[in-house]
Amino acid sequence: MRSPVMLIVATAAFFPTYALQLPFKFPFFSRSVAQEPLLISEPPAAETTVPNRIAIIGAGAAGSSAAFWISKAKERFGLDVELDVYDKNSYVGGRSTTVFPYGDDSLAPVELGGSVFVKVNKILWRAVSEFGLELEDWRGDSGDDAVMGIWDGHEFLLTTGGGSLLGNWLDKIKILWRYGYKAPTKTQELLDAMTNKILRLYEPDTPVWQNATSLLSELEWADVTAQTTAEYLDLHGVDRRFSRELIEAATRVNYGQNVDQIHALEGMVSLAATGASSVKGGNWQIFENFIAASEARLYLNTTVTAVSRFSASGPWMVQSTAFKEPRLYRAVILAAPYDQTNISFSTKVPVVPVQKRPYVHLHVTLLSTSSPTANASYFNLGHGHKAPSSVLTTYDGVRQRGHPEPEFNSLTYHGHVLSKDGTKRVNAEGVEEWVVKIFSKQRLEDEWLRGMFDGKLGWVLRKEWDAYPVLPPTVEFPPIKLADGLYYVNAFEPVISTMETETLAARNVVDLLMQEQYDAGLCKPHLTEEGETARVPVEDFVYGWDC
Repeated sequence: MRSPVMLIVATAAFFPTYALQLPFKFPFFSRSVAQEPLLISEPPAAETTVPNRIAIIGAGAAGSSAAFWISKAKERFGLDVELDVYDKNSYVGGRSTTVFPYGDDSLAPVELGGSVFVKVNKILWRAVSEFGLELEDWRGDSGDDAVMGIWDGHEFLLTTGGGSLLGNWLDKIKILWRYGYKAPTKTQELLDAMTNKILRLYEPDTPVWQNATSLLSELEWADVTAQTTAEYLDLHGVDRRFSRELIEAATRVNYGQNVDQIHALEGMVSLAATGASSVKGGNWQIFENFIAASEARLYLNTTVTAVSRFSASGPWMVQSTAFKEPRLYRAVILAAPYDQTNISFSTKVPVVPVQKRPYVHLHVTLLSTSSPTANASYFNLGHGHKAPSSVLTTYDGVRQRGHPEPEFNSLTYHGHVLSKDGTKRVNAEGVEEWVVKIFSKQRLEDEWLRGMFDGKLGWVLRKEWDAYPVLPPTVEFPPIKLADGLYYVNAFEPVISTMETETLAARNVVDLLMQEQYDAGLCKPHLTEEGETARVPVEDFVYGWDC
């Protein structure tokens, strides 16, 4: 049995921005372009028949990968299909995007949205290799001596890290003393079982699902999404403090939700494997390469206002700010959260309704500071003590002791402000600065920031995201197929919300679309002499990339 040595908690890789080292290992979840996208500047001539054309609304992880999967299907089945991708933003990547400190593009960019993924995220990892992108460790230049603390709004319940061999042994002792041996080992066992199931989605005989409920049933996860993370871990005998402190630190940084609120599947997804990485220069490069490889026409800065269809045999009509007249399509893929698009679905053909689903409204504050740590007095630390470089939070001080809730979900030093060549930048006073990222439910004002960093405040950037769905226990999920020829990728987001699973959900939608609209698919079946579909259990096999 492996010992409880190391845990990495990485942000749910759809909107992940953080990873931290804890005392044992968990196994899951955790703009250089090969070819310029084609841009449309003039509307096409009027069409009177249904064109062999597909629209994708959204160019984030889901939409860009959907375009890529369609291009794979076209190549394998010899299909002549046009492809248009629309996005309201000026860039590809959706909630995965970078910014430059001080707005200076000579400096190394910083991830504002989806920040890390791990090797077991096979589609993203394969894309990095196929597109010739460069990975970098999520720590940047923070080093192995980073210290993590779990803050309950009044005191630190646990601190780990420091880098030294003695520090590592002390971490293990602290963990075992506080939580016992069973909590980490039992949680590891649950994560191992979950990982083995989700890895089925990369195999040659991966299921194509018509709805999330059927997939959860096949993977035996229906009961996992039907209970909170706290209930699930309590049921399996995991120490209560372990789940309300360590695990809750992960769910709060990853999804802005507590363990007694978020369903157990997503809560467990918050616990990620070692080796969390990001693409040097920004993860959005993966998604730009997906678009470029697909040879789709790309309409940026374009809002889709209406999707219409007035007969079962007629075309889908997409009205957007790109064209004066609706553009016609054989099929449409919605690859953005339904409620956030504000698209009018005006059609005489029945469309399955999508229930309104709230998203977590997250405030992200990026800043630079010459203060090497946050203000120790804010955390009630004595003279001579330093605040941890990574502060995660738990709600348990409110539950157990009536303390005020922490004012933020996480506060993390992300290394120095760097030039693009990797050298450390100094400010006007000749002092090195660090990049800090803070997640919070409310806006953090400049006065609060100056107090937290001893007045040593440089660049500040604030961004508000509807970052991920509110994820309570549930057994009902949005429909994937809204009508014949109309598909919804983000129907899977309330099950698992990560960059990787958005690409998985997009692959599933493309498989469905190709089967139903073209009598094809993403892959041609390989047949044995007996006529049965051949199984090719290869460790590096990734269905979609491989067939």
